[in-house]
Amino acid sequence: METNQDQPTSRDYSTISPSAKSLLLLKGLTNIPYAREAATLMMQPEKYEPDFDKKDFMFWGRVVHFESRYWSIDQLMADVPVKNILEISSGFSFRGLEAIKKDGVHYIDTDLPEVIELKKEYISALQPKQPNPKSKLEVLPLNALDEEAFEEIISHFPADEPVLIVNEGLLMYLSTPEKEQLCRIIQNVLDKRGGYWITADIYLKQRQQMPGVQMDDKLTEFFEKHKVREQMFDSFDAAEKFFNEQGFIVDKKAKPDPSKLSTLPYMLQSATAEQLKLLGGAKKIQETWRL
Repeated sequence: METNQDQPTSRDYSTISPSAKSLLLLKGLTNIPYAREAATLMMQPEKYEPDFDKKDFMFWGRVVHFESRYWSIDQLMADVPVKNILEISSGFSFRGLEAIKKDGVHYIDTDLPEVIELKKEYISALQPKQPNPKSKLEVLPLNALDEEAFEEIISHFPADEPVLIVNEGLLMYLSTPEKEQLCRIIQNVLDKRGGYWITADIYLKQRQQMPGVQMDDKLTEFFEKHKVREQMFDSFDAAEKFFNEQGFIVDKKAKPDPSKLSTLPYMLQSATAEQLKLLGGAKKIQETWRL
């Protein structure tokens, strides 16, 4: 399949990378595997000291959201027997290190070069001293919209085996033509090999904030700079229609699992009575789907 030359593939995405670092510092507050250890490495020579006494409902709400998003992908991976896994735009997530504890898993972890260069250092420090001899982890640079590079990395897997493609945070940074381009690349891979795409990027355009709850200035500035809200979907129905038009069907949707959320108690303890009441009636603005 040829890449549509009218689609943007040379855009500079490096300005998005700092968000991956900020996200890791948030995840360091959670029980997500390797997150706290990696956050400690990132902060050196300063000491990483998670503040669990912080009373900020919006702050803990963000932490809970990202912790839930991480586990939602694991939930949809759990009942798929595919052992060849490609994670795109992985940031400073270390799902690959956890995955290769199982037998026979070939995990390829990818992101932009500047993220991968630093991530390799972290993985070298974090990986088990006696890795599973039947599993393999590769950490490689990849712009997911570069079809030639994407297919070259896919070729690292055995040719006759299906693949599982995973991403946790990418689509909200892409325009509609870029989303379509990524869909075509992934669809072409799955048509040839079989398998699934798990994406946690089913975000709806933000509704009105809760009374008394405001995003911090840095987050607002980042959203505006990258037009994040504009790139989200109008509704879950609109998102499903978009993927259907790209040749995908929704195989399964992740279900919220509060029991996995180590930071949920901190969010609830920080909430006012009004915020707790509003929280109970809040509608979802994000889902994770297996396509």
